[in-house]
Amino acid sequence: MADRTTGGARALMIQGTGSDVGKSLLVAALARAYTRRGLRVRPFKPQNMSNNAAVTPDGGEIGRAQALQARACGVAPSVDMNPVLLKPQTDLGAQLVLRGRVLGNAQASAYQRRKGELLPAVLESFHRLRGECDLVVVEGAGSPAETNLRAGDIANMGFARAAGVPVVLAGDIDRGGVIASLVGTHRVLDVEDRAQIRGFLINKFRGDVRLFEKGVTEIEARTSWPCFGVMPHQPAAARLPAEDGMDLAHWAKRASGGPLRIAVPMLSRIANFDDLDPLRLEPGVTVAMVPPGRPLPGDAHGVILPGSKATLADLAFFRAQGWDIDLAGHVRRGGWVLGLCGGYQMLGRTVADPDGIEGPPGTAAGLGYLDVETVLAPAKTLRAVTGRDAASGSALTGYEMHLGVTQGPDSARPLLHLDTEGGGMVAEGAVSLDGRIAGTYVHGLFGHDAQRAAWLRRWNVAPGLDSYDGTVEAALDELAMAAERHLDLDALWAISR
Repeated sequence: MADRTTGGARALMIQGTGSDVGKSLLVAALARAYTRRGLRVRPFKPQNMSNNAAVTPDGGEIGRAQALQARACGVAPSVDMNPVLLKPQTDLGAQLVLRGRVLGNAQASAYQRRKGELLPAVLESFHRLRGECDLVVVEGAGSPAETNLRAGDIANMGFARAAGVPVVLAGDIDRGGVIASLVGTHRVLDVEDRAQIRGFLINKFRGDVRLFEKGVTEIEARTSWPCFGVMPHQPAAARLPAEDGMDLAHWAKRASGGPLRIAVPMLSRIANFDDLDPLRLEPGVTVAMVPPGRPLPGDAHGVILPGSKATLADLAFFRAQGWDIDLAGHVRRGGWVLGLCGGYQMLGRTVADPDGIEGPPGTAAGLGYLDVETVLAPAKTLRAVTGRDAASGSALTGYEMHLGVTQGPDSARPLLHLDTEGGGMVAEGAVSLDGRIAGTYVHGLFGHDAQRAAWLRRWNVAPGLDSYDGTVEAALDELAMAAERHLDLDALWAISR
């Protein structure tokens, strides 16, 4: 299939009729499918908005979905795969990450005015990727039908037209109204943007696809776009790392049946909650995501406080839900607590943000379960780590992604020992005197099989998932095989440019 005589990689962009139509997984499926055909493939998303991020080997950060898509291609993630990342801190503002590094904070209105300034950097990253592969599969953000955001756009049609990349529009039939969403998108786009779209596909179909043949015909007749296939709903998607808040909303509705019950409060600015994916897949574990307005369940054996993009704001949010009272009762009953990153900071005595990095400057009392204090600072720690669990000696891999320093008497009882470049080890995290409360800045602990098994044994549960990495790889292969069966990959390759 590969045509390497044209002097540069081909590219194809998947846009959607809305958020959560499955663009990220479609790109991952196509990336793995074309990779299995022998092509060198790279993923690309010009602009992403997510508090679930991954650390690249060179110490940058990109959206979690692009890291998964890189894995689907069989390559290491790079900052060029997601040059602009927005990490929401408030309802109106976000941290702006450019090529893996924090550029600053921006209010939504200010960002809309300046986003066009980022297009040269976006195009530079795109062309750099294009120079190292046969095909770049690009993912849009939100929907091109949001015409109120079209001026200066770098996420959808603004990028597609500037880079000359053909677009396939994906519609989600599972939510209903897919005919109207596809035809409506065609109707609201201007002539030039509409001409950039080469066709459409239907995602998340359930049932007998023959019942939708007339629907496909009607969309084709009303838009003059051909259909590149109807992708069935893919159960394998549930075994892949969560990307953003949309995935989290689905999580809260699902329940597993394992005897070990872990409660996780859904903080308003929850971040990197994909830390919990490996636990969720363990047959002996029930991970209960607790939405705002509901108490932490009294029958939980443990509580995990997840990461946060705005620790002080989420600490106030935690108390506003009454979760601090629920947590006190949980601890009195002998339950254990683990804080990850921002959750670790909340468990200490105080959290201070003197420079106003995550919001207005200030200091707040923490939950007080660990004798440590946190001071947020502008320098951001971004690095992959290896090491060992202090209690069991089990090996671990993971990454750090945080602002601030946490220290105090309980740091003398570290949770982990991390490897240093000089061949030594450094203490990390903190554990309470009774051993039931712990915190760490290291993400990804449970994705390491030996480490996850050690934690489960500590919690008196036998591990049942042999290989988390193997589970993810198998799920990507399933998506790729579904794409081969249900999408016209030859036709998609033919329209790529």
